[in-house]
Amino acid sequence: MEEKNTSCPFKTTIGGQALIEGIMMRGPKKIATVILKGDGSHVVKEETYTPIGEKNKLWKLPVFRGMAAFGSSLKLGVSQVMFSADQLDIQEEPTRFERWLERKIGRKKAEQFFMNLAVVLGIALPVLLFILIPTILAAVLDLFGVAHLYFLRALAEGVLRILIFLGFIYFSSKMKDMQRVYAFHGAEHKAVYCYEAGEELTVENVRKHSRFHPRCGTSFLFLTMIVSILVFSFIAVDNLVLRLILRLALLPLVAGLAYEATKLAGRYDTVLTKLLRAPGLALQRLTTAEPDDKMIEVAIDALVRVIPEEKGADQW
Repeated sequence: MEEKNTSCPFKTTIGGQALIEGIMMRGPKKIATVILKGDGSHVVKEETYTPIGEKNKLWKLPVFRGMAAFGSSLKLGVSQVMFSADQLDIQEEPTRFERWLERKIGRKKAEQFFMNLAVVLGIALPVLLFILIPTILAAVLDLFGVAHLYFLRALAEGVLRILIFLGFIYFSSKMKDMQRVYAFHGAEHKAVYCYEAGEELTVENVRKHSRFHPRCGTSFLFLTMIVSILVFSFIAVDNLVLRLILRLALLPLVAGLAYEATKLAGRYDTVLTKLLRAPGLALQRLTTAEPDDKMIEVAIDALVRVIPEEKGADQW
């Protein structure tokens, strides 16, 4: 069936994340995670939350709201992936270290320890791949006497960052398990498109929509790398260690600016915003795949649970 690519008049802030055999959807006030079990049944986890902008007005301001969204998304994403992994029908013997830790601090504290460790690793690995390694590799330019050309060095870092990112996406798309995750990603996009079109959320209606959505985390990540080139080019520091520290310190600012660019690209349909969306949409050919009916059912189940009761409360 040919995909429907209509420009929907209503644009929602509801977004999701593909998980291991499931999908997490996040609305203005609710988060719903739905996991597909081997027997076709759904495991559902629902929770409400208070947006950080309602706790402190600072986090409602442009750029700052992007910083808050970046941090909360990282933590939430890792915890939801762990939840989905726990639902798999795989029985594993605990390691000696896990058994020792449970004896020392108890099962609940041990589980919290591993949850926190997963969050730390989930943040540390992207920082290593996309910040530290490109910065260190780009330092080779110093050997050619062009250390004072800060934009050139930032550009070299940015190109390396994008190449590493593209390589990661390409090779992961070839893995069998990741192909299913990417199919759930496609189901998430299709369901959101169907909802924005004002159509009834049925498998038949959802299937006809495109799996390529302009307001996707893939687009945000790509824009983050582009923004980093611009921001880091203003750092006139030659010491490598200090440069690494500044890169890490400025990461929230980069994420905040990229968030605003993503908001702009998702809100308007101009030549500029279409250019901003184009790389992310192109990458979705790798990070999404056509879902089967059961995956679409999971996407619908998760989506309907987070749609606000007040019509329009999730307007983009």
